[in-house]
Amino acid sequence: MAKTNPGRFFEDYTLGQVIEHAVPRTVGAGERALYHALYPARHALYSSDEFARASGLPQSPLDDLAAFHVVFGKTVPDVSLNAVANLGYAEGRWLKPVYAGDTLHSTSEVIGLKQNSNGKTGVVYVRTRGMNQRDEVVMEYVRWVMVRKRDLDSPALKTVVPELSKVIDPADLVIPEGLNFSNYDFAQAGEAHRWADYVVGESIDHVDGVTLEEAEHMMATRLWQNTAKVHFDATFRPDGQRLIYGGHIISLARTLSFNGLANAQMIVGLNGGAHANPAFSGLTVKAWSEVLDKAETSAPGVGAIRLRLVATKGGEPFALKSEDGKYQPDVLLDLDYWALMPT
Repeated sequence: MAKTNPGRFFEDYTLGQVIEHAVPRTVGAGERALYHALYPARHALYSSDEFARASGLPQSPLDDLAAFHVVFGKTVPDVSLNAVANLGYAEGRWLKPVYAGDTLHSTSEVIGLKQNSNGKTGVVYVRTRGMNQRDEVVMEYVRWVMVRKRDLDSPALKTVVPELSKVIDPADLVIPEGLNFSNYDFAQAGEAHRWADYVVGESIDHVDGVTLEEAEHMMATRLWQNTAKVHFDATFRPDGQRLIYGGHIISLARTLSFNGLANAQMIVGLNGGAHANPAFSGLTVKAWSEVLDKAETSAPGVGAIRLRLVATKGGEPFALKSEDGKYQPDVLLDLDYWALMPT
């Protein structure tokens, strides 16, 4: 009897299947330090316990995307070990801050299946929830991933494509308990721009760039315990290149957005996202944002801002899709999210 795990293939999934993912992960201050070493992360709420306490939180939480990577990494051996590509995200919400000392684990429910026309792969839709040691859900999201078939002759599974919200209603965003930006220190945060200064339709070129290094993305995938073969094994792809983990691009783009959006402190909603083109080491990643919407919240001094974050291979800013509706070849990431900002 084989004792190794070859990973699930497309025909191994069933609608409604619930997967409990191994291995729980206790996070500490080391995760924050490594995250800030891998990315130019500078948002003040995640850099300073004192800044976080002045904003009504007990201490500085783990960066929202670092928590996402930990939760996501748990799912890889069961969902995307045999993936061709991670295709998109929807209905993501951060429900509770994650602090040093918390232990995270994940579960996923299969909510959709669709075999591709080539008969070699299929798309699996899962809703993943990350819980802490008290079984409180700290975040949830839907993603869909293209997975290889083991047996090309196996019959196609019944197609079920879930209906997903394109945008999270601002009323459904969860504001961390106690968050208060009434006495926000703009000087310490790094920029004077507040929620009221941004206009729907405004575009922001974040100017800076980061060149992708093989060693850094390999360290990132190990840190988040992401074992997808395409990120580790250079023999797994016909071109002999290791694919950069999409979450690595998300974090790079988010931290590059500090220049122009330093006060977009907390990510609380993920409306949608697509990895438009693959990324490999040696590329230089740049980013731009577009303000899509704004909403008031019940928290004192706190507004919600909806942003499109686009990462590129250093191409011209503000170019997203061609006339045929396809992404420009320089576009790596198109992410639509809600963030919290002082009003």
